[in-house]
Amino acid sequence: MTQVNEDRSVLLFSYGTLQLEAVQKQSFGRLLGGEKDAMVGYRMDWVEITDPEVLRASGQRFHPVVVPTGRKEDTVEGMVFCITPQELVAADAYEVSDYQRVEATLYSGKVSWVYIKA
Repeated sequence: MTQVNEDRSVLLFSYGTLQLEAVQKQSFGRLLGGEKDAMVGYRMDWVEITDPEVLRASGQRFHPVVVPTGRKEDTVEGMVFCITPQELVAADAYEVSDYQRVEATLYSGKVSWVYIKA
């Protein structure tokens, strides 16, 4: 079910704190290279974070979260990153229970993992 490229990488779309250098260094041990893209049919909302590790990494009490609307005019901009399957597991560990990981087709046509409101 995971989109796997020839180099066995997966795509992960971030519209929020996974774009922050501090979060990337703590979660993946490196900075990620990515490309701008967008989710179509979603809108941005906010969730209060109480997990101390996530708060420490992001420095932010409120994190963005997206919810599906099904409306083509609703878009959420962000970055799509090419990561390893092991880094996807690290991203799962970073995200709190308010999020769930799903596959979404981005504006570019790429299919990527993304965390949406649980």
